Amino acid sequence: MRNKSFLGAIAAMLMVTACGKKQEQAPQMGPMPFPVKTVAKQDAVIYEEYTANLQGQQNVEIRPKVSGFIQKIYVDEGQEVKKGQLLFRLETQTLNEDAAAAKASVDAAQVEVDRLKPLVDRKIISNVQLETAKAQLAQAKANYSAIAANIGYATITSPVNGVIGGLPYKEGSLVSSTMEMPLTTVSDTKVMRAYFTMNEKQMLDFTRMFDGKSLAEKLKNTPDVNLVLVDGSVYEEKGRLTTVNGLVNPQTGTTEFRAEFPNPQSILRSGSSGVVRLPIEEKGAILVPQNAVMDMQGKKMIYVVNKDNTVKSTIITTSTTSGLDYIVSEGLNAGNVIVTEGASKLRDGQQIVPQSGEKQAAPAAGAEAAAKK
Repeated sequence: MRNKSFLGAIAAMLMVTACGKKQEQAPQMGPMPFPVKTVAKQDAVIYEEYTANLQGQQNVEIRPKVSGFIQKIYVDEGQEVKKGQLLFRLETQTLNEDAAAAKASVDAAQVEVDRLKPLVDRKIISNVQLETAKAQLAQAKANYSAIAANIGYATITSPVNGVIGGLPYKEGSLVSSTMEMPLTTVSDTKVMRAYFTMNEKQMLDFTRMFDGKSLAEKLKNTPDVNLVLVDGSVYEEKGRLTTVNGLVNPQTGTTEFRAEFPNPQSILRSGSSGVVRLPIEEKGAILVPQNAVMDMQGKKMIYVVNKDNTVKSTIITTSTTSGLDYIVSEGLNAGNVIVTEGASKLRDGQQIVPQSGEKQAAPAAGAEAAAKK
């Protein structure tokens, strides 16, 4: 029994030794493949973005010209109205009474003129009395006309086509021309205006970027702009820059621009917000994929592939983005080969097998040996 146990132990030791030799003889793993890209200068489109407030082409505040109680409201919030459509009617009982009194004064003044005229003709009285009576008649007529006009002002109609805003006052409310809030606002939203500002540096860049001897000419040479809505989607209708304020606001140091967008489906609403995107073409830019760049302590780093297929980390400076790419302003040159994916797995001096549709440097000997095995 002891001999059998001794022989078994020897056999186990021989098996462990054999396995160790096999592990020692196993080939070491060669360089790993990584996708790469050769950097080249190319044209790119970048977008300058500006937060904008949207307003209808016309936002008309509806205010009463006379004081009175709201007798009837003929529209509702959000309703589309036409120019001349009836919106409100104010109570006019007091005005009607004033008009009746004024009409009576007109009639009395007319009677007086009619009575004095024949007496003047027969030279019984002086012509001065007749002229005085005529002046009193004219004054009475003017007073009556003013009251009649006020009665007309009690009927309020829409001055433009548009959409009704809020209705802060209800039927029976007392309103006047001096109240703080309007009866409502009628917004013409068929064309929406997006107002945004540029600071002085952005304004200088804008004037240098587009051709034209005046701001009006430069605006004509700008491309169509896009509008990004609050949900992140891009509005389907493109817009145009139409006007720019000729003065810089001394308090904010900004200049106001206006872009206009068609709104045939009434998707855009007056008072909402969005982001105006101005596309700018940049010639001869160096682009690198964003997923090839790593952030290291606030700096952007990318791996460059040397001729012997070793990699070296390089700090780059980016100016902006174009789609899914960074535009590099410093740190790379045309012709550099960069690793586009898996950079977090690399370290300086590590050798890789470049994978690309382009012709790259030959793989290292270790990689060839690994491939043959």
